[in-house]
Amino acid sequence: MPIQILPPQLANQIAAGEVVERPASVVKELVENSLDAGATRIDIDIEKGGAKLIRIRDNGSGIGKEELAMALARHATSKIASLDDLEAIVSLGFRGEALASISSVSRLTLTSRPAEQSEAWQAYAEGRDMTVTVKPAAHPPGTTLEVLDLFYNTPARRKFLRTEKTEFTHIDEVVRRIALARFDIAISLTHNGKLVRQYRAATQENQQLRRLGAICGATFMEHALKIEWQHGDLLLRGWVADPAGARQVSELQYCYVNGRMMRDRLINHAIRQAYQEKLGGDHQPAYVLYLQIDPHQVDVNVHPAKHEVRFHQSRLVHDFIYQGVISVLQETGAERLPLNDEREMPRWQPENRPAAGGNHFATPSAESVGRQPVSPAAGASPRASSAGSAAGKGGSGAGWPQQQPGYQKREGALYQQLLQTPAAHAEEAPPRASRPEAAEAPLRGHSQSLGRVLTVLRDRYAVVERDGGLAMIALAVAARWLRQAQLEPGDEGLKPQPLLIPVRLKLAVPEREAMQRQGELLRLLGIDLQSDGQHVTLRAVPLPLRQQNLQILIPELLGYLARQQDISPTLLAQWLARQAELDDMRWNHSQAIALLADVERLCPTLLKSPPPGLLQPIDTETALSALKHE
Repeated sequence: MPIQILPPQLANQIAAGEVVERPASVVKELVENSLDAGATRIDIDIEKGGAKLIRIRDNGSGIGKEELAMALARHATSKIASLDDLEAIVSLGFRGEALASISSVSRLTLTSRPAEQSEAWQAYAEGRDMTVTVKPAAHPPGTTLEVLDLFYNTPARRKFLRTEKTEFTHIDEVVRRIALARFDIAISLTHNGKLVRQYRAATQENQQLRRLGAICGATFMEHALKIEWQHGDLLLRGWVADPAGARQVSELQYCYVNGRMMRDRLINHAIRQAYQEKLGGDHQPAYVLYLQIDPHQVDVNVHPAKHEVRFHQSRLVHDFIYQGVISVLQETGAERLPLNDEREMPRWQPENRPAAGGNHFATPSAESVGRQPVSPAAGASPRASSAGSAAGKGGSGAGWPQQQPGYQKREGALYQQLLQTPAAHAEEAPPRASRPEAAEAPLRGHSQSLGRVLTVLRDRYAVVERDGGLAMIALAVAARWLRQAQLEPGDEGLKPQPLLIPVRLKLAVPEREAMQRQGELLRLLGIDLQSDGQHVTLRAVPLPLRQQNLQILIPELLGYLARQQDISPTLLAQWLARQAELDDMRWNHSQAIALLADVERLCPTLLKSPPPGLLQPIDTETALSALKHE
C-alpha cells in the first residue's frame, strides 16, 4: 500500500482513540474546557449513560462567530501559542484535539455567544472532510456543547460500552472529582431528566466542608485530618484520613496538581510510604490532597489523558509529600492498627433507612463481639491538625488559616450541624466522652424517617411500620409536600430549564400586568417569560414543572398573581405544588419507597410531626383485642 495522507475524519478518529475512551472521557474534556473559559456555573445533562446525549452548558467567556469553525479543527487552541507556553501550562486543556476528536465519533453541535456579541451562533461538523456549518442560534452568554449518538460511526468502539448504569457511574465519578477540584464552581448533573447531583458554589469554609462531606461521606469527615504543608514554591493542602478512618473508607483517593486531576504513581507512592508504618501494606490510604507547584517545574504533556505528570525535581516532590503526610499522622498519636493475627478493630457500618429494611451485613459477626477500638497514645489528640507543624516548619499556607489541635473536633461538629442534625437532640445529648455509641453511629441523628413501607393499598396509600406501630401515608399528599420543597426558591432561586420549543400564550391585561409586577418573583422561581404585545413567550421553567401542561398552568398562575396584592415565594410554591398534583397517579411499592426517601431528605420538618392529612396511625389495639382468646 503506498504512503498517503489520511483523510481528516480518519485522522481525528484515530486521535479519538486516545482522548475518548468512554462517555466519561467526553464529559471530562468538555467540562475542563468550560473551566478554562472562566465559567462559574456548569450544567451537565446525560441521557442513556452518555451514549445518546451529553450536553454541557456553561456561562463562560464563549467563542466568537469568526472562531467557531476553527474551534472544531484539529490542533486549534487558544491556550498556548509558543514553546514557552508549553513549558508552563496553567490551563487544563492545551492540545486542541478534544473537540475535533469528539466530533469525528459523534454528532457534535457547538453553540456559543460571547458577552460582547449580540447574537449566538451554532457550529456543526459533518461529512468526510469534517466541513463545519455555521448558522445563527438563540443562546445566553456562554457555550453549550451537545454530543449525540457517541460512537455511532465506529461500531467497534460502541460495542465495548458497558451498561447505562456503569457508564453513568463513571461520569458521576468524573463530576465528583471536578467538584472537589473547584469549590467555587456551581455544578449540576442530570441523568435521563432527573437531577442527580447539584453542587452549589462554595466560597466559605463551612460551604466547602459541606461539599467535601457530600462527596466523601460522613465517615471520612469523622476521621479527616487537615494538612497544610509548605516549602518554597511547593504547597500541599487538603485532608487525609487517620489510620482508623483509612481502613473504613478505602479507595477514596483524590489528588490534584495545580488544580488538575491526577493518578500519578510518584504521588501515590509518597502517600503510601507515609502510611506504611501505621497502616501496613494490606490497606489503602484515603485522602483529598492539592499540590501547588511552579508550572515551570512540572510537565503535564506526558500522558494521553493527562492523568500523570513529570516533575523536574521528582525526588524533592516525593520527599515533600511524604514529610507532609507523615507529620500530620504522627501528630494524631494513633497507634499502629492490628494486622494479621492481632485482633481487628470493629468497622462502623451506616444504618439503612427503615423504609429499606434491615442490613444483615451490618450485624457484627460472633468473633467480632467484644473487640475494643484502638485508643490513641496518652496525651495525644486523635484529631490534631498539621497546621501548627506547618507554621513551625516553614508552612505559611496563604489562604488557609492555621488551626489549633482542637480544630478537627470543631470541624466534625460543624459538619454534623451542616447535615441539619435536629437541635433538640444536640441539646439533650450527653457529652461525647460519656456516649461510647456515638463513635459507632455518627449518623444516628438521621435515622428518623416516615417509616418502613410494608405495602401499598389501592395504589394511593402506603402502609408503613413506624415507632413500633402501623400508619398509613397518603402518597399524593407526600408528593405535594415534595414538590413544594423542590419549588422553594431559597436565596439563590431555582435554575430555569430552557424549553426545547418556547410556548407562546395570549394573555388578558390583568395577567400581563401581574407578570410585570411580579417579574422578580417569577425569575426567582425559574420561570422565564418574555412579553410581546398581547402575547408572552414562555422560554424556561424550573425542573419540577417541566412535565406540567404549561399552556394551562402559566395563565392560571398569572391569574392567581393578579388576584393577590402581596404574596411570598413560599405561598406561591404551595399554590404551584397543589396545581401540579396528579390525582390519577398509581403508585407501586418501589415508587412509594423512592418518594418517601425524597420527602425525608427534602422535608425534614415532617419527620417529627407529620400533618394528619399526610400520615394517620392505624389503631391495631382494637384488632388485637378482637383476636385475644380467654
